[in-house]
Amino acid sequence: MMRMKKIALLMLGLLLFFGKLPVQAATAVEQNGALKVEGTKLVSSKTGKPVQLRGVSTHGINWDVGYPYVSKAAFKTLRDKYSVNAVRLAMYTVEYYGYCDKGSAGEKQSQVQTVLKQRIDTGVQAAKDLGMYVIIDWHILSDQTPLKYQEEAKTFFQEISAKYASYDNVMYEICNEPNGSTSWEEIKKYANTVIPVIRANDGDAVIIVGTPTWSQDVDVASKSPLTYDNIMYTLHFYAATHKDAYRDKLRTALDNGLPVMVTEYGVSEASGAGAINTTEAKKWLDLLDQNNIGYFAWSLSNKAESASLLKAGTQKTSGWKAADLSKAGKWVFNQYNARSGKPVKPDKVKSLKVKNLSGRKLKITFKKADNATGYQICYATNNKFKKSVVKKTKKTSYTLKKLKKGKTYYVKVRAYHTKNGRNSYGAYSAVCRVKVKK
Repeated sequence: MMRMKKIALLMLGLLLFFGKLPVQAATAVEQNGALKVEGTKLVSSKTGKPVQLRGVSTHGINWDVGYPYVSKAAFKTLRDKYSVNAVRLAMYTVEYYGYCDKGSAGEKQSQVQTVLKQRIDTGVQAAKDLGMYVIIDWHILSDQTPLKYQEEAKTFFQEISAKYASYDNVMYEICNEPNGSTSWEEIKKYANTVIPVIRANDGDAVIIVGTPTWSQDVDVASKSPLTYDNIMYTLHFYAATHKDAYRDKLRTALDNGLPVMVTEYGVSEASGAGAINTTEAKKWLDLLDQNNIGYFAWSLSNKAESASLLKAGTQKTSGWKAADLSKAGKWVFNQYNARSGKPVKPDKVKSLKVKNLSGRKLKITFKKADNATGYQICYATNNKFKKSVVKKTKKTSYTLKKLKKGKTYYVKVRAYHTKNGRNSYGAYSAVCRVKVKK
């Protein structure tokens, strides 16, 4: 029996050595353990090195545009396909099905709270199983000041922090976006009440505190920070609205030694709708990367608004491919993959057209593919593409010359993306079949 075990172990070792069995890379939590704050950085408790979170925020888990995507399958897609290492569970405190004010929902307030805590638990357990970090977000918005439901927040965070005290992947965001006339002093008063409740159960978890004016005034907070350890401060931006002046606020806060986390951002206007601005979004992500600041994209939803990462009407709740993503989603996830070192796969070439021109030529045109550095045009005189010829171009039109009159040609095109001298390829277009008549 011992001999058989030794042989089995030897065979397993050989299979692993020669790559016949997949070796799962360590997850973010396995690599870094619990996170802590040192200076302006979030760092690993295992290595002491900075850790950058590239995350996604749910829409409100109160509603059907948010909670269907709180699952292990959804988070696994984010992790494995789109280089996401953290998620944020956004739980609204008011509006329909709000934790503190259920609005017109038919259930009792206590029943609503029970359901929302179950949804949080689903998200936390999924993130834990996948080795991802997770933020539990007390999502104030139309209630404006966190003081309005301070007692409810104390009760909520007392229960939640007791439940997840032993989880290395959990962080607490205690007030999403204070707004209206809410001052930093009022936010500090609230934080000084809620933070000790969490600390009584979880002595070193990272706690994230919102800042005035929809969590934009990190420069104001940097002048009078809280005195607890492992505290970070929230900055939110929407790239089509918040530009250089808001990046200057971040620079001021960092210069003053304030640790900042972007727990919500979008490539759209501040309303979540309107135009998207990837030029400004790239400036933001470049600045955040330079300073090892984590960021979470709003939102994992198919809601019909510009900021949504999924295409409106998409029915899939996991396993999303490029065709299931919105314009914002394609850009965000391509950025995450590229910034994490993964190859960027361009989109499939569409709308291929081939026209015979005089002089034994074929004029090829197609639509520009997202993330394409250039294109490969493959053509042959058979539909199996045996002995095919490949041409390269960086334009969306190309003319094949010196072809054989009377022959039928088969043409297909794919895009490629070049990074560090290496190409990654998208899927080929549909094949066009054209006879050279002139």
